Amino acid sequence: MGQKLVTSLLWQLGGSEESKAGFPIPVHPPPSASQALCSLADTGALSAPDRLAELLALPPCSPEVQSQHGWNAQDSSPCMTVCGSPLTFKRRPTAQTTDSIRGRMGYMSGLHVWEISWPPSQRGTHAVVGVSTTQAPLQAEGYQALLGSDPHSWGLDLGKGMLYHRGQARRYPTGRWAEEMTSSGFPERILVVLDLQCGTLGYALEDGRYLGVAFQGLKGAAFHPAVSAVWGQCEVTIRYRNGLKPQPLSLQQLCRQSVREALGPSRLAGVWGLPLPSAVQSSLLQH
Repeated sequence: MGQKLVTSLLWQLGGSEESKAGFPIPVHPPPSASQALCSLADTGALSAPDRLAELLALPPCSPEVQSQHGWNAQDSSPCMTVCGSPLTFKRRPTAQTTDSIRGRMGYMSGLHVWEISWPPSQRGTHAVVGVSTTQAPLQAEGYQALLGSDPHSWGLDLGKGMLYHRGQARRYPTGRWAEEMTSSGFPERILVVLDLQCGTLGYALEDGRYLGVAFQGLKGAAFHPAVSAVWGQCEVTIRYRNGLKPQPLSLQQLCRQSVREALGPSRLAGVWGLPLPSAVQSSLLQH
């Protein structure tokens, strides 16, 4: 039934001759991170994780759990010092280097959200927040967006509003959030949202407002919270908000996901012109 729905929608939106002829429409799975082929997502092309609101409504984690998800002093640049609590690190002033640190936990499944607290006055020219595998470098010469400079890391520069992966850059967020973030900048606290059921990484404001998917295709590896910094004496704190184990998607969620992936971002706006109930149209376009 889902295949027939996708074929019908593509027909009415001007799909390919193959789709009009009723041939199966291939929906290729995203490439795995281990193959280093993850690409920058079309920001906002995918909605917030379905269970994000559920996760954010959970009680706070205990101090013991927070510590388990804190910074890893053994997995960092020599210029990073983890303070008395594993939740905060401090970068020692070092000229002409960019330094990175990873979290203790590497996530391979489920939905995970953590908060990064980074005062704007301590960000400098390159303050990058995201994830990396253990293959990503932890130090580089000069000042740069180290996190996101290679195939094994993905990051958002909080000062520039740019996404980085494989050294390629892209503006973030776009759409309705772009103007607000451009005028006010990213606040001191930002949520990192890692959905490994869908293979996406996104960001949200402290109150849970989701800014859109930043990256997709994160599969097949253990992804650690990570940051890279250039500002001497900067102090950055991580607080694990919570996590949810993966569960099967509902039929409605699977159909919605299949339709959106098959249509692609360029044709989603045409959904309003289709003979569908308004509730279905809104669901397909919801971010």
